[in-house]
Amino acid sequence: MIKEFKEFISKGNVMDMAIGVIIGGAFGKIVSSLVADVLMPLIGLATGGVNFSDKFVNLSGTDYQTLAQAEEAGAAVLKYGAFIQAIFDFLIISFVIFLVIKQINRFKKEEVVEEEAPTTKVCPFCKTDIPIEATRCPHCTSELN
Repeated sequence: MIKEFKEFISKGNVMDMAIGVIIGGAFGKIVSSLVADVLMPLIGLATGGVNFSDKFVNLSGTDYQTLAQAEEAGAAVLKYGAFIQAIFDFLIISFVIFLVIKQINRFKKEEVVEEEAPTTKVCPFCKTDIPIEATRCPHCTSELN
């Protein structure tokens, strides 16, 4: 069983997947920083100074001025601003992945698809399909070249 596990782990696909997960995690952090530190402040500026990450709905009934105060008190809060930020993260990551895959597909060589040789031809007299090697039409009995 250990031998089989070693063979499974040492296969190229598993190693490629592990590297992809690690790089994907690092890429996710970069995009999250881009959204949180660059884009969201610009969007907040465009919307009149709104900071989406601080937006919340207090579910506890006690009044809190900021999200930090509510979290410190252990109040139940609905952090819809964090959800909006996660949506922006997702959209940006999806768009960047789309662009990368589009470029990869552009550089791939197009596969050459060979067409199969025809197996039938049309009789010039009765216009029915007949085998390509036929010298006489089986329908109208005309001689073919």
